[in-house]
Amino acid sequence: MSPTTLILTLAALSLFGFWLGRQRSIVVARGKLKDLHSLPVYYGYYTALWCGIPAFLIWCLWLALETVIIPDLVVAALPSKLRDVSPDHLTLIVNDIKNLVTGNIVSSNVDPAIQVAADHYQHLLNISHMALAVVVLTLAIAGAVLAWKSIKLTRRARNAVEGTVKVFLVASSTIAIFTTVGIVLSVLFESMRFFDSVPITNFIFGLDWSPQMAIREDQVGSSGAFGAVPLFAGTLLISFIAMLVAVPVGLMSAIYLSEYAGPKLRAMAKPILEILAGIPTVVYGFFAALTVAPFIRNSGGLLGLDVSSESALAAGLVMGIMIIPFVSSLSDDVINAVPQSMRDGSYGLGATKSETIRLVIIPAALPGIVGGVLLAISRAIGETMIVVMAAGLSANLTANPLQAVTTVTVQIVTLLVGDQEFDSPKTLAAFALGLMLFITTLVLNVIALHVVRKYREQYE
Repeated sequence: MSPTTLILTLAALSLFGFWLGRQRSIVVARGKLKDLHSLPVYYGYYTALWCGIPAFLIWCLWLALETVIIPDLVVAALPSKLRDVSPDHLTLIVNDIKNLVTGNIVSSNVDPAIQVAADHYQHLLNISHMALAVVVLTLAIAGAVLAWKSIKLTRRARNAVEGTVKVFLVASSTIAIFTTVGIVLSVLFESMRFFDSVPITNFIFGLDWSPQMAIREDQVGSSGAFGAVPLFAGTLLISFIAMLVAVPVGLMSAIYLSEYAGPKLRAMAKPILEILAGIPTVVYGFFAALTVAPFIRNSGGLLGLDVSSESALAAGLVMGIMIIPFVSSLSDDVINAVPQSMRDGSYGLGATKSETIRLVIIPAALPGIVGGVLLAISRAIGETMIVVMAAGLSANLTANPLQAVTTVTVQIVTLLVGDQEFDSPKTLAAFALGLMLFITTLVLNVIALHVVRKYREQYE
């Protein structure tokens, strides 16, 4: 039985255990459900949890150990000429065995020893899956039977179920925290390896970006310049242009839809506006490269301006259009959440609608509006496809929006495309860029929280 089939069978057994537990509680109560400590549904959940959770944990643990134990057993059975090699070579041999088992290698010219090892691997895998099915199903049935027999009038099933759910919520929160910490640490460690080769001062304050490392001493065209200033300058320039478009348009749209538009117009306009968020970014990239960029270039030519075929202005304008819904939708929801009594009080004091919006509604909704703007900024900083297609890959240090620039995310993708050696500063530079981008976003979050807290206290 495959692991997928087994987990589906376990889910079916848990559902059956739910029915058994619920029926058992009704039988124990003899029709007087008020005598039960908990509702019958909680006894069903209680039985289902005892049936599913221990067996599921064993299933996860078994599969995790299987990926370690079986390869070790297969390596131990290899001939000495294949086993007594370097660790890297041995890893490649194990990968070939796994690929042969999964059918990714279909060539007829396979080493007989590798083929024997693959057959051994498959044999051990089949035994493991059979044993896993027996252990998991036995444990599930035993858990369901024990829970079923323990059901009685005084059984606190609701407390047990709610305690289990609480443990699950705490575990989920812990996983989220450890995942975040793991991401940060992995990026940090790889960045430290990069800074061992390239001084951090050269990276942070360097004005040239050309991560071409020489493979041999006489190679031509390799510079190895890792100054990140042009990348962050391009990122900030494009994001600034995008926010100049998205924030005024999005905020004004939210104010109009929430305060001036009628119900029919609002019901029609808001979904149409939010469609912009569902358009794939590659479509925006095509629009920027084939329509907006030529239009800007031709318009600049008529005015006597030197406009590059790929410019920060084209990418920023299209990116601003893309993130309008992030500002408008969140701002609209926050403005609508402002109590009507505050509007009525302002009108009662003689304020006009525009004064009420400016002096009452916007200050009350400011934390949510700032949150929407911050989300839009994060979306703009992390965008890649539009920049690749409309702004180019040139790391130019310029404040001219009519010139080609590039961003941090684009360079991260460029550095990690294809087969890369993770001992090269060129590849490790992607992690350093990711770390600096994380720090930049963290600083923006801190500033936004400070602004929100300041204005919220002032308003309250």
